[in-house]
Amino acid sequence: MDAHLTPDALAVETAYLRAHPSFERPYGWAWLLALTSESTALAESGALTESGALGGGGTSGDESGAHKKSGALGEGAASGAHKESGALDGGGESGALTGSSVTRTESSAPFSVRRSAQQWRAALAPAADAVADLLLAWLPKATYPVRHGTHANSAFALGLVLDSARRAGQQRLVAPVAERIRAWYVPDHGAATRWEPSGQDFLSPLLCEADAVRRVLPQDEFAAWLGVFLPELAEADGTSFLPPPRVSDAADPQIGHLLGLCLSRAAALRGIAGALPDGDPRTATLTAAAEANLAAALPATTSGDFTTDHWLATFATLALGEAVAD
Repeated sequence: MDAHLTPDALAVETAYLRAHPSFERPYGWAWLLALTSESTALAESGALTESGALGGGGTSGDESGAHKKSGALGEGAASGAHKESGALDGGGESGALTGSSVTRTESSAPFSVRRSAQQWRAALAPAADAVADLLLAWLPKATYPVRHGTHANSAFALGLVLDSARRAGQQRLVAPVAERIRAWYVPDHGAATRWEPSGQDFLSPLLCEADAVRRVLPQDEFAAWLGVFLPELAEADGTSFLPPPRVSDAADPQIGHLLGLCLSRAAALRGIAGALPDGDPRTATLTAAAEANLAAALPATTSGDFTTDHWLATFATLALGEAVAD
């Protein structure tokens, strides 16, 4: 991390981003903000997991294949699985933004780790500024969301941006991103799980959308919206609702995406369940489906096959609820 997240390296990344305004849009943008947020959290709280790894996720290394990044950009950690007890500041909006929060461990990191995280945060700040500028220029032109289950999915990226923006020093993103989520997704209705998955999805378009909307609607409004958006959930059970897909060849770079789908599903299902009111009968179905998808894919994160290992750990972090949110 110290070798890659340096001012010189991030200056190159920042210049490339500004010169190529559609590069990594919106997936890599969101992960860069998440990485900045994680660095800030570690610098300020100094929390570590018991094993000594960076608490709250961290980043994957250099990417290849379908997930390749440029230079120092890796996949950071994100929020996703827990309901926040208070409303996020909506940047002056009257509507409350709901989000995710995870309690970090109470132990303090060694001073050297906190010092490194402070250096990462400072090095990342110009790139985070660039991403924020690019997002604010792109959103007014983005007439329609991208709904497929791979990198360009709009809902996944915007949800991750909301989770990361404030701690990444980009509060200015919160209100416009929340407004776009509302405009794109709140009118939707009558979705059906039989539409999923496609053969190389690592994201669920339906769940990403619901997981984004739960971040921007008050609890009661979200519960009502979910019934309109995904009516079959009211009659489903944990074994029939979005069961894990069959992965015929985990070593195939595209078919192996389905392992990531299981993990991203688990994260979204837990996030949606956590946003519902206490006693909502749909919570049990969502939780059971999350557990089934997590169990199906978690062993693959340590398979030893670089094709999947290099990126699945990030999504396992989301699914396990260990990431940091504002």
